[in-house]
Amino acid sequence: MSANVRAVDRVTDVAVLHADRTDLTAATFETALPEVGALAVVVGSPLGFEATVTSGIISGLHRQIPGSASTGAPLVDLIQTDAAISPGNSGGALIDGQGRVVGMSQAYIPPSAGAVALGFAIPAADVVDVADQLLASGTAQHAYVGIQPGTLTPQIAEQLAVDRTDGVVVLEVVPLGPAATAGIRPGDVITAVNGHDTESAEDFIAALRAVDPGDRVDLTVLRGGKIQQISVTVTDRPAS
Repeated sequence: MSANVRAVDRVTDVAVLHADRTDLTAATFETALPEVGALAVVVGSPLGFEATVTSGIISGLHRQIPGSASTGAPLVDLIQTDAAISPGNSGGALIDGQGRVVGMSQAYIPPSAGAVALGFAIPAADVVDVADQLLASGTAQHAYVGIQPGTLTPQIAEQLAVDRTDGVVVLEVVPLGPAATAGIRPGDVITAVNGHDTESAEDFIAALRAVDPGDRVDLTVLRGGKIQQISVTVTDRPAS
């Protein structure tokens, strides 16, 4: 079945498609997060095998894939499942025992990395929110601070003379962006957002998912061996 792409949000990897069909049953989206241990069913076309169904359980919530922030497509705040997800499952439904869509398959960690049944999905509430925005305006809003975050490593900590083992190092600051306006500098280490610890770049990005453009966020920043609080007014992510 062919379909036309109506709009795309590259930050969350969600798109709205229009298919010229009138005989489809509307799916029910469960916007509350499923419980860990609940039945999980994945539908998709792995490796081209259409309408494949695999099953398992919900293995975890609020998962992040380490290192994904550096790729430009951060994978954060995801549902983890052991139902088999393979190439071709992306965009397919993650369904609960009542037939409700609880997520949309997005990624998996391959066996070559030493993983066994590690699949991840975007929560249905996030999919619905982004899809509604795409249908209304063709774009989705995302809080933007204007920095390139990196996870603090022992090597970077040594270079910065920082006595910490975790945190978010500011690698770059966008000129005239929200962070630059607030006084954030390259080399700063962000240790918390609104009082919640940020141990990695993925933690930082996940924290911003709960913030709307126009909101103020309080960043706990380590600079020159001293902790300070810097308030930043976030904006909508500029078009790329």
